Amino acid sequence: MTAGGLRHRCWLMEPTHATDAYGSVTTTWGTATVCWGSLEPLQGREWIESGMENSEISARFRMRYFAGVSPTMRLTFGSRTFEVVSVIDPGERHRELELMLKELVVA
Repeated sequence: MTAGGLRHRCWLMEPTHATDAYGSVTTTWGTATVCWGSLEPLQGREWIESGMENSEISARFRMRYFAGVSPTMRLTFGSRTFEVVSVIDPGERHRELELMLKELVVA
């Protein structure tokens, strides 16, 4: 993995769950790490559901290895937010990670 390909600065966010006095659970997102990587769009699709037009973009994000990355996290790049679908450690060498992402956009 060359440093020149890691040109997108992104934030990995992890959820924090808190329960209020009424028993309602509130989820807030805090920054786990700021990282540089390569964001590559893979596929897009559009569909109509309940009379609303929706679109979904799947992407891959390659980054240097960072312990603790899980599918419960999300990735933020600029104004875009992606759900982490899966975390792949190619060759199990702990050198880099590939995150398979999904961005859901409601039009």
